[in-house]
Amino acid sequence: MSAAFDLAHVTVVRSGKALLDDVSWSAGPGDRWVVIGANGAGKSTLMQIIGTTIFPTSGTAEVLGERLGQVDVFDLRTRIGFTGTTVAERIPADESVIDAVMSAAYAVTGRWHEEYEGADIDRAAQILAELGIGSLLGRTFGTLSEGERKRTLVARALMTDPELLVLDEPGAGLDLGAREDLMASLEMLAASPDAPVLVLVTHHVEEIPRGFTHALMLRDGAVVAAGPLEATLTAENLSRTFGMRLQLDVVDGRFSARRAAFGHRAG
Repeated sequence: MSAAFDLAHVTVVRSGKALLDDVSWSAGPGDRWVVIGANGAGKSTLMQIIGTTIFPTSGTAEVLGERLGQVDVFDLRTRIGFTGTTVAERIPADESVIDAVMSAAYAVTGRWHEEYEGADIDRAAQILAELGIGSLLGRTFGTLSEGERKRTLVARALMTDPELLVLDEPGAGLDLGAREDLMASLEMLAASPDAPVLVLVTHHVEEIPRGFTHALMLRDGAVVAAGPLEATLTAENLSRTFGMRLQLDVVDGRFSARRAAFGHRAG
């Protein structure tokens, strides 16, 4: 696989408004990307492009070697893992955690009459254990905490052994402890040579796990900066992305940001 996706001059227009404006972006094997931007920056629209649920108004988008508009996207989507609130909302509250994970193999939510093999059960249990939530497999989805749900969704997205994994705001709504548990799971995933190409969407630099390699920063549907994480995620670029002077700090590989003090340069 030469590139997980390759977008060239992609624009998306809806009701006369450009949701994405001339975005070019590509990700290769082993890449772990974080996508950062304020509400309305175009992050969700961009994820829908690489998730093959919408097509560009103009420009070209190739995902896993296939050109959108020239391929059966239903087959292509089986090669992409996705986790977000839209998935969580479709999982029945009384669904067991193990079934919520295994049912991804059939691209369904809510186990019905599907027949699963022992290998499916073993794989789901292994993924849950690797994410530190193996003890939850007999619980029902509706009884889980928000943090436990988020990690279960990651396990579900990994069930089909995807080539591309999109994590859409996995830290949203989590308290500090749950966020740190999730970060530990994502750091382990990022460090695995067998993990798919990762794309994580967030508003907050504090939610960037160690091991992520690249950053894409969006504002008003356009790219502010894109490239290797250390060179791209700077106070200057972050300030441009959010439209205010921000200070960026890094401690032990984790980021934090705050408004720059008056009279002091964000550095």
